[in-house]
Amino acid sequence: MLARRLRSTIPALSRRWQTTASTTAIEPPSASGHSSSVASSQLLRITRESALRTPGISWQDEESDRNFVGGRETRKMNLYQAVRDALSIALAKDDSAIIFGEDIAFGGVFRCTMGLAEEFGRERVFNTPLTEQGIAGFGIGLASMGHTAIAEIQFADYIFPAFDQLVNEAAKFRYRSGGHFSIGGLTVRTPTMAVGHGGLYHSQSPEGFFMGASGLKVVIPRSPIQCKGLLLSAIRDPNPVIFMEPKVLYRSAVEQVPIDDYALPLSRAEILIPGSDLTLLTWGTPVYHCESALRLLKSPPPSLAPLIPPSLRSAKVELIDLRTILPWDIETVVESVRRTKRLVIVHEAGMTGGVGGEIAAEVGKRAFLRLEAPVRRITGWDVPAALQFEKFNMPDAVRILDGIMETLSY
Repeated sequence: MLARRLRSTIPALSRRWQTTASTTAIEPPSASGHSSSVASSQLLRITRESALRTPGISWQDEESDRNFVGGRETRKMNLYQAVRDALSIALAKDDSAIIFGEDIAFGGVFRCTMGLAEEFGRERVFNTPLTEQGIAGFGIGLASMGHTAIAEIQFADYIFPAFDQLVNEAAKFRYRSGGHFSIGGLTVRTPTMAVGHGGLYHSQSPEGFFMGASGLKVVIPRSPIQCKGLLLSAIRDPNPVIFMEPKVLYRSAVEQVPIDDYALPLSRAEILIPGSDLTLLTWGTPVYHCESALRLLKSPPPSLAPLIPPSLRSAKVELIDLRTILPWDIETVVESVRRTKRLVIVHEAGMTGGVGGEIAAEVGKRAFLRLEAPVRRITGWDVPAALQFEKFNMPDAVRILDGIMETLSY
């Protein structure tokens, strides 16, 4: 019943947009049928003014007169269009940039590379055989020779055959050469997290498997503006980066996105909603489930009202998007927990071996005496990604709300 209350009908998005490097108009698909709670989120920047004032945004224009916000434009984009826009800028500005992966020449499964092969040539945007290990190894070789290698693993679920190349080769390349060689030009893009019906091999969240891979960076954006800025930063970062894009957000998340070249900082979390009573930490798709949980806490529907004490409804919860998973922003998280004295961590991956365990341990070490409740983790269950029961495997708004209330009441 509550799930039906949270659903809403989203009208078709009719505004068209053009990328900065192409005149081909592309229609942003309707968010209906994907995740309507995301499409109606107050965290999305749907006006030009709010988009141009995104915290941490750094304009990368060469012209000095372009450093003024007033002269900049935005266009409505969903997340996959923001990916495409970032890749177009990278190819246009860097002649050494190459994009490759399975089926990407025609646009890829999620259409993130649509039209790039025709625009920049098939020698720079091309398909590979179906071999994730080969894609990663090829990217390492390209980057070691000075190219900007942008690889795509079609689904994060299939990144495991490339695990040896990424963890044993890419992560250690600079270290084993004593700093003489680098593959910082390597970026590996891959769709991640649940989509609602992906099942065993299309709904996993494998970011936790890379937590021990010193030398890699792992980034997960939450929205189109974030995705474009973080992806351009990842491509230009002097370290190999695994860039995981939440697949349900490809069409559901729509914002006004600046068309200019800009960057957002890696390894820096963002406080989305300030608070003083509890820190709620997450990344990717669960950002929006957390937002829904906070709305339920503040204004519960009649079916939940008897279960939520009035004393808890005025709690000020601080919502933080971690954004970069490795290396994560310890300072921002610990400073927040020292103020709020409580921490709830939400992620889609299972609890055992998940990123939340590392965060909880670090917070316990640095802020133990300030905590007034145990660190709470709300995660997917420790089972394979479900089939028709996938919804029950994911941490939804009600589970998050329950964890928040238990932590506040401890």
